[in-house]
Order: sequence, then C-alpha cells, then structure tokens
Amino acid sequence: MTAAFAFASRAMANSPVILTSSPRQGALRVSDNHHYLVKSDGQPFFYLGDTAWELFHRLNREEADVYLQDRAEKGFTVIQAVALAELDGLDDPNAYGFRPLIDHDPARPDVKDGPDNDYWDQVDYIVNKAESLGLCIGFLPTWGDKWNKAWGVGPEIFTPENARIYGAWLGKRYEKKPIIWILGGDRPIENERHRAIIQAMAEGLRAGDGGTHLITLHPSGSHGSAEWFHDAPWLDFNMRQNGHGAEAKGYAQTFADFLRQPAKPVLDGEPIYEDHPVSFKAAEFGYSIAADVRRAVYWDLFNGALGLTYGNHAVWQMWQRNKTPINGPLMPWTEAIHEPGSGQMQFARWLFQSRPFARVPDQELVVPREPNAAWPGAGRYRFAGTRAEDGSYAMIYVPAGRKFSVRLDKISGTTLRAWWYNPRDGHAESLGEINKSAEKEFTPPSLGEALDWILVLDDAAKNYPAPGSR
Repeated sequence: MTAAFAFASRAMANSPVILTSSPRQGALRVSDNHHYLVKSDGQPFFYLGDTAWELFHRLNREEADVYLQDRAEKGFTVIQAVALAELDGLDDPNAYGFRPLIDHDPARPDVKDGPDNDYWDQVDYIVNKAESLGLCIGFLPTWGDKWNKAWGVGPEIFTPENARIYGAWLGKRYEKKPIIWILGGDRPIENERHRAIIQAMAEGLRAGDGGTHLITLHPSGSHGSAEWFHDAPWLDFNMRQNGHGAEAKGYAQTFADFLRQPAKPVLDGEPIYEDHPVSFKAAEFGYSIAADVRRAVYWDLFNGALGLTYGNHAVWQMWQRNKTPINGPLMPWTEAIHEPGSGQMQFARWLFQSRPFARVPDQELVVPREPNAAWPGAGRYRFAGTRAEDGSYAMIYVPAGRKFSVRLDKISGTTLRAWWYNPRDGHAESLGEINKSAEKEFTPPSLGEALDWILVLDDAAKNYPAPGSR
C-alpha cells in the first residue's frame, strides 16, 4: 500500500502542466432549489450532453478535433467519455499505441515524462481541446466491467484501496479543468464490495481535486444512482439510465427521482440513442430515429431533468469499418455525427434558456378526456407538461399532432401570450395574446404522429421573448 501511494504521488508530480481553467465554463454547483446546476456566477447551466464513451480510447487528435468542433457548433455543453474504456480499454491500445495502466493496476497509471508519449497525454489533449471550445467533460474514471463483471471485456481490477488511489490521482491531474465526475459506468451495485469501490473512488476524487468538481453516477439500464447512493454526501446530483425503449413509461422514473427527499437534481444520462436497435430488438422494432430521441429528452425535461443527454449508436463506440461493431451500428461515426437528432438537441437548450430556469413538472396542465388512453396520448404519444415555479409560463410537449385542452389557471396573469415552438428546427410561431379562462383547446400547426410541437404559454405581463431566443 505504501509503495502504491508513493507511486501515485510521483505520477502526480510527473504529470504535464494543466492549463488554468477557462472562465467560459467556470466551476459548477447545485442550484439553491436543488433541481438544476449553476455556474460560478450563479447563472443556470444547461447540461446538453453527448455520449462519446470511446472518445479517449479510439480517436486520434485530428479525429477528436472534428468530433468536438461539431458538438460545440451544435450547442452541446458536456461530452461524456470514459478513461478506462468498455471496449477492451485495458489491453487494446489507443490510436497512438498506448495503454492506460501498468500491469492492469489502477494505482499505477502508465505515465511518462513529456507531452506526447503516453495514454494520459491523449486524454489531456482532448480535455484541453474541449475546454477551448467551451465544453465540459463528463469524465468516467472507468467503465463498470473493471469493478463489476456483469458483462464487457477485461478483468476486474478495482478494490476499494486502489480505487481511492486512482481517484486521487485523477482528481489531482484534472483539478483545474472543466470536469463533471461520473462514476459507475453502466453497472449495478450488487453487493457491499461494489458499494465500497464506488465510495472509495469518490473519496479519492474529492481528495485529489479538493471538491472542485461535481460527482454523479451512471447506473445500469432502467436504474438510477438514487437507488444506491441518494443520501451519500459525495453524490451531487442523480443520474438515471432510462434506457433504449421508445415508450413514455420508462421516462416517468425521472419524475420519481425529482420528488425524492432530500432534493437533488436528476439527469437521464442515457436515454434512447439515435440509430439504436429499439429495446435492443432490431428485428422486432427496428432502429430508432430522431423523433424517438426527441420524445425521450422532452419527457425527461418535462419530468424535472436538469438537462438532457443525447447519444448516437455509432458515435458512442466511435465505430469505423476497421473496428468490431457492437449491436449493429448503421454507419461510421464520421457520418453519424451529422444525423438530424444531434442538431435538434440544441433547440431544447435555447428554449429553456429563454425562460426563467426554475420550473416544476406539472402533468395536470393537460385536461384529461375519455377514454384515458387518448387524452390525448399514451405510450410513445404521451403529452407532458412543465411550468415555472412562480407560474409565469407553462409548456406542453406534444409528441403527436392532435388537439388538446390546457388548464390556464395554472399560469399567472390575466392575459397570456401563446406560442408554438418547433423542436425540429427551433422556430417559434406567435399565436398572439389570449384572455385567461379555466381551460382552452389548442390544435398544433401540423397534424401527424412524428410531428411534435411544444405549446408555450406566458404571463403576458412578463414580456418574455420568443421561445428559443438566444
């Protein structure tokens, strides 16, 4: 143990100099109402994440530049990537032939003097490049099969002891970078040993970075971090993996976590990906499309999520034709980054940033009708509502073009200003002002099962700008 700690200390001392953190992003913290994140200046931070799990492991610097530039231009704010990667990340070298550890020992990261001659230099390059583009890295120290062999490639290498050492080393190395730590890596907590490993790694990160960065946990499918660690003091916000199904039922769990006490922000860190086999059953359900992704992220957002995470099935694995495909990606990542869903996620960010950020889920905004299955939608056509904490605005997500009625008494003021917001292109269409009544019927601009819309209703006295204004 003493030798391992000594090595960790030497490794920290030999690490390349890390640039001072950019003021563009700033340190993040939890909001005063415990439901979203804010920057160091108190301004709300919209978590718009992309799952790039194999980014550190598979891409060279030129490729990483292409990927990160694309995501920055599309309004993403967080890139989720894994240091000890899922796809044989211990033994399959990175693009430059380097591996992350000596003898599979997390207490012995394989670091060498100089800027371009080890695995961690490549990680540094990507973290710094992301920072220069205003991006934060959602940094997973390891994928979960390295501590819980539920599935995946590679040996279990973690103990509570070396997890703490590794966490401290990472925390110190990236102390001044725009980072959100994401533990777990898609594995359940099945016993006390698993719990102890996660706990120790969190303690190590805190010791290494002095508590500079937020910490959460990426759970296995259909689960959330709150199931195991909600009361843990190191868990700053909850993360769910609502999974790769296309129905609304799974996404209701975001609301359940929103309601937990003590209150903590919640995020779906892995909803259905674009171009993914729906429910992992391509032969039965086909592959997801952008409309499936939009429904999932708006269900999450309108159920209280602090932001959203997007994913593409080829991009998370950075698949190219010289790599073994996982679950049948449809195209190389260089093509998949241009799929329509990735460009449409920014419209959610601009929508929420154009209104006061403090909001609550409110499914009672939509007036129920008989039969219940059609009021006005269930399953993948479930409508969802949210409103400002002070009632100054309300929004209803309409996944299918059908008429519906809204309870206007949920909104403040005597006169309301109504808008249709298009989540496919970010365009807002004014309906003008309306006198507030008990309820009112609305019909979307276009009717159809994949033509989703968002109705925005403002207290006219607030004089809010058009939804999505930047």
